[in-house]
Amino acid sequence: MKTELIIRSNSSDIDFALLKDGKLIELNKETTDNKFSVGDIFLAKIGKVLTGLNACFVNVGYPKDGFLHYHDLGAKVQSLNSFIKKVSTGRYKEFSLKNFRFEKDIHKKGSINDVLKSGQNLLVQIVKEPISTKGPRLSSELSIAGRFLVLVPFSDRISISQKIEDSKEKERLKRLAKSIRPKGFGVILRTVAKGKKVAELDKDLQNSLDRWKTMCKRIANTNTPTRVLSELNRASSILRDVMNDSFTNIVTNDETLKVEIKEYLQEIYPEKEKIVKLHKSVTPIFEKYGIERQIKSSFGKTVSMSRGAYLVIEHTEALHVIDVNSGNRSNKAGSQEETALEVNLIAATEIARQLQLRDMGGIIVIDFIDMNRSENRNKLFQHLKEQMSFDRTKHKILPPSKFGLIQITRQRVRPELSIKTTEPNPNINGEVEAPIVLLDKIETELERIISNPKNKTVMLNVHPFIASYLTKGISSIRFRWYLKHKKWITIIPRDAYRYLQYKFKIIRK
Repeated sequence: MKTELIIRSNSSDIDFALLKDGKLIELNKETTDNKFSVGDIFLAKIGKVLTGLNACFVNVGYPKDGFLHYHDLGAKVQSLNSFIKKVSTGRYKEFSLKNFRFEKDIHKKGSINDVLKSGQNLLVQIVKEPISTKGPRLSSELSIAGRFLVLVPFSDRISISQKIEDSKEKERLKRLAKSIRPKGFGVILRTVAKGKKVAELDKDLQNSLDRWKTMCKRIANTNTPTRVLSELNRASSILRDVMNDSFTNIVTNDETLKVEIKEYLQEIYPEKEKIVKLHKSVTPIFEKYGIERQIKSSFGKTVSMSRGAYLVIEHTEALHVIDVNSGNRSNKAGSQEETALEVNLIAATEIARQLQLRDMGGIIVIDFIDMNRSENRNKLFQHLKEQMSFDRTKHKILPPSKFGLIQITRQRVRPELSIKTTEPNPNINGEVEAPIVLLDKIETELERIISNPKNKTVMLNVHPFIASYLTKGISSIRFRWYLKHKKWITIIPRDAYRYLQYKFKIIRK
């Protein structure tokens, strides 16, 4: 598998596209004015305490106050409160927690009134960015993420990623973590820590400790609300979380960003520093790597798949609904059950990609094509779980219901990525799908038609604008079709057709 990270920078924001074997699987945007990113830590002020909800509002500087529930305080919040008071005076400078006196843990079923008071200062971390009309979701159970491990202040626990299944490797990592864990800090070993030596883990731990100490220095004599620790920039956080041996290319159109990425890779993955390149072509970077086309064809209401099958994705306030359709698919399957299974497996792969690509969160309900056999339903369920295992976002998948529905809950920590894929209609007022989306539909149907050896002659009737687009130049799209399918497609301009209307005419043997 070949993984590439393509980064497009302009004056206002930076776009990150993650490709696997040339296919877009993740798209992120970082705006220069985003002051509330997941992982940021603020010295904030407690606002209104809501006894009925056992929660409080917290002023972090956003127009809408953040929300902090009692269960998000963490058992050591009293120790955190004590620490903030001592550091804020400027007299306590032992940030290592080695000699810090810990307070008693709060009760799991306690009341927020017993812990926090309105007007009090508290360190909080953003766990969910502001979405729609809501302010950020907060936690006072702080953590500082590194490449191989996560540092947890005011804790003594050592945890291992559940994705590491080898019991011997878990024991080895736990033993190493115990030997380097500083007093007063807990450690969570990430999946990428697997197989790493103690020196690599310790270096990563020290980097996180340095960030913690830098943050503590900012607390003294600081007004609230103030961001005292920023999460890494988006490029670095993506590389920190997903960088592995499969990466073959990191390309950006910004010289400064290229230097920053190379410097960061020198710390976490020096052997991959040489794959960072600067895009110098006159062709825009997202055009060069086929990303613009994939964006246009992947974010619409309808998503085409191979051999005529497609998804219909609907969004509501509370949930997302995905309908799987076989379309005009024809294959060599021996029965309707086999056809349904084949389409459902293809759809499950595309759905896992779509959830990650659009960063869809909350409740997702998928209506797969009905299957009668329980072994086929289980095969679909296992395949979907396998495809979703690559998703870094916390999620849970329920087995198929009696109605053939599969339900997924997926954590949403950022606003869902929504991209407009329609364009002005040149014929009438209103909008239509972008021509590039039409091209994907035509190519999908063409592939199905050509797969049937009985179809001798294939003619495509389209609007004159589209006909010109398909036949323009020596290396036209039609010529590429010929090279791929070894069959010449006759394209007929039709003045009476609407802009995105098309129809195939087939002459059989």
